[in-house]
Amino acid sequence: MTSVRVDKQHDGNEAADSASGEGYHRALGARQIQMIAIGGAIGTGLFLGAGKGISKAGPSLILAYALAGLVIFFIMRALGELLMYRPVSGSFSEYAREFIGPFAGFVTGWTYWLFWVVTGITEVTAAATYMTYWWDIPQWLSALVFTVILYGANLISVKLFGELEFWFSMVKVTAIIGMILICAGILTLGFSDAGDTASITHLWDLGGFFAGENGIASTLMTLQMVMFAFLAVELVGVTAGESKDPKTVLPKAINTVPWRIAVFYVGALIMILSVVPWTHFKPGVSPFVAAFEEMGLSIGAAIVNFVVLTAALSSCNSGMYSTGRMLRDLALNGQGPKLFTRLTASGTPLIGTTFSAGLMMVGVWINYQWPGEAFNYVVSFATISGMWAWIMILACQIRYRLKADRGELPQSSFKAPGGIWASAFALAFIGLVVVTMGMDAGNRVALYGAPVWGLLLAVAYLVLKARNPEGAAFAKRS
Repeated sequence: MTSVRVDKQHDGNEAADSASGEGYHRALGARQIQMIAIGGAIGTGLFLGAGKGISKAGPSLILAYALAGLVIFFIMRALGELLMYRPVSGSFSEYAREFIGPFAGFVTGWTYWLFWVVTGITEVTAAATYMTYWWDIPQWLSALVFTVILYGANLISVKLFGELEFWFSMVKVTAIIGMILICAGILTLGFSDAGDTASITHLWDLGGFFAGENGIASTLMTLQMVMFAFLAVELVGVTAGESKDPKTVLPKAINTVPWRIAVFYVGALIMILSVVPWTHFKPGVSPFVAAFEEMGLSIGAAIVNFVVLTAALSSCNSGMYSTGRMLRDLALNGQGPKLFTRLTASGTPLIGTTFSAGLMMVGVWINYQWPGEAFNYVVSFATISGMWAWIMILACQIRYRLKADRGELPQSSFKAPGGIWASAFALAFIGLVVVTMGMDAGNRVALYGAPVWGLLLAVAYLVLKARNPEGAAFAKRS
C-alpha cells in the first residue's frame, strides 16, 4: 500500500469516507445492511444440510451450532474492530495486505473471489433444480434466466442489490420464525398430527443428547458442515465501502450475530427436534420438510422448496455483488488487470462483475453436462476458500490490536471482546474443523486442491511482481 493510504488510516473521518475515493456510492441503508447480515447467516446449510447433521449426531447438533456460533461471533467482532478502524470495500484483502503483507492480500482477494464464483455456480444451478418442482422446464433455461436477472440487477445500482437481498432475507427469516411459532404451538397446545407425540424430552430420551453412532466424536465430525452453513456471514464486511453510515450501521449489524444464531439455528433446531424425534431424519431430506410431514401438513414441501429457492438466489446475488468488488480492489492495488477498475455511472464495477458472471455461466453448463461427484469436490474446495477469509480476519485483528496497543495505530471505536485471545481461540477452532475435514474421505479432496490453488497464486504473484518490481502493490510493510 502507498504511504498516502497509510497516512489516511490515522484520520477517522477520512477513513470513513474512503469509499468516495474508491468511486463507490454509499447507497446501502441500515435496513438493507441489517438484512444482508441476517441473510448471510441463513442459507441452504440450515434448510437442507441440517438433516444430514441430525442423522449423524442426533440432538447434539444443537451444541455444535451453538459452539460454532460463538466462534462466528468472535470472527465478526474481529472484523468489526477492523472495519471501524478503516471501513473499505474489499476489506479482507485490504486488511491482509496492510497487516500481513502484499502476498497475503493477493491470495485473500483472489481466493475470496473464487469462493463466490464457485458458490454462484452451484447456487444458480440449485435454484434451477428447485424450479422443476413446479414446472417441467429445462434446467439450463432457468439457470440462464436467473443469472441474467441477477447480473442486470447488480449492474443497475448497489441499492437494487440491497433491495433484492433485503427481500430474499425476509423470506428466509419469516420461514424460520413461522416454523418456530408452529412448533411452539404444537408443544403447548397439542394441535396437528404431531401433537400427541411432541415433547422436549426427545432431546435426550432417544439414546441421550450425544446419540450419534460414535457419541461426541460424531458431534465433532459435524463441525465441518456446521461451519459451512455460516459461510457468507462475513459479507457485511464487503458492504463497508457502500454503507451510508458504516460507523453506526455496521456495529449494530454485527452485534445481532448472537441472537441471530440463537434464534435461527439453535432455537429452530430445539423446536424441530422436540416435535420430530431425531431418529426420523435422513441425509438429504430437509428437517423443515420432515417436520411439516410429521405435522400432517402436505403444503410443507412446497413452502420449503420456495424458501430454499430464495436462499439459493440470495447466495448467487451476493456472489455477483462481492466478486466485482474483490476484483476491483485487487486491480486498484496493482494485483489484478486494470480493466477491472472501471465503474458504471451508478458506481458498480462493470468489468469485474461481467467477468465473474461469465464464469458462472460456464459453470452452469459444466454442471449440466457432468453433474457428478467431481463437481461436489469443487464445492468442498469453495468452503475451504471461504474459511480462508475468516482466518485472515482473525490474523489481521491480532496484528492490528497489538499495534494499536503499542500506540502505532489509532484504537478502534468497536473493540472485539476478548481481544487477541478470542481470535486465537477462533483460529484454533477453525484448525480443528480442517482436521475433521481431513478425516472425512468426501471432503479430503478439497484439502488436496488448496495447495494447488496456492501454487497457482504464488506463480501469478511472482509474474506480476517481476513485471513491476518497484510497484507499491509489492512493497514490504515496515
